Amino acid sequence: MSTYFTAASFAFLRDLARNNNREWFLANKTRYEEQLREPFLRLIADLQAPLAKISSHYRADPRSQGGSLFRQHRDTRFASDKTPYKTWTGARLFHERSKGIEAPVFYLHIQPGECFVGGGLWHPQPDSLKKVRDFLANNPAAWKKATQSKSFRAHMALGGDSLTRPPRGFDPNHELISDIQRKDYVASANFDDALATSAEFKPYLLDKFKQVAPLIDYLCAALELEF
Repeated sequence: MSTYFTAASFAFLRDLARNNNREWFLANKTRYEEQLREPFLRLIADLQAPLAKISSHYRADPRSQGGSLFRQHRDTRFASDKTPYKTWTGARLFHERSKGIEAPVFYLHIQPGECFVGGGLWHPQPDSLKKVRDFLANNPAAWKKATQSKSFRAHMALGGDSLTRPPRGFDPNHELISDIQRKDYVASANFDDALATSAEFKPYLLDKFKQVAPLIDYLCAALELEF
C-alpha cells in the first residue's frame, strides 16, 4: 500500500511554524514541494476513485491550482495575524456544484499534533444556515439517524460554534434545539501524526469519509443538492 507523508513532512511544518516568513519559505521551497505538496496532491489523486463510490457528486481534485489542496499562503488582508503562511496543510473534497452554491465538504487537516479528518459546513452563509436550521426543524428523525447512530458517534464528534440561545423564529422546546442553535455543522475525528505517515492512512481516511457521509448527505438534502 502507498504511503504519502513522512516524518520530513511534519518536520517541515514544525520548521515553518518557527520561521513563518517569506525569506525562509523561499529558501525551503524545494522541501515544501517534495515533502508536503507533491505527496498531498498524489494522495488527493488516489482518493478520486474511492470517493466517487461514496458519492458520485463529490470531487477529489489534484490540480496544483484551484483544486482540493488549500494554498499555503494565508490571506492576511483583513487579519490581525500577518504571518504569511499557514502552519498546516489541508484539502477539501468538494461537491460538483460548489462553484456556484455553498455545499458541505469532506475535509482533511494535517498539522503536527493536531491532525483530523471529517466534513460538513463550516461557517455557512446566513441563507445556507437558515436552510439547514429549517430543515432540521422539519426533519428531526433523519438528523438523528445520521448523527446519533452508534456507529457515527463511535467515530465522529460534532463540533463548531453554537448560539447561546435559540435563533429567532424557532421553537425553544424543539427536540433538536441544541442542534438548531449550531453555527457550524461539522464532525471530525482526530488521528496521530504517525498514522499519516503509514500505509494505513488512505484506508483510514476512506473509512472516516464513509462515517461522516450521513452528515454530508443530510446537509446536501437541506441545501437541495444531490449526494
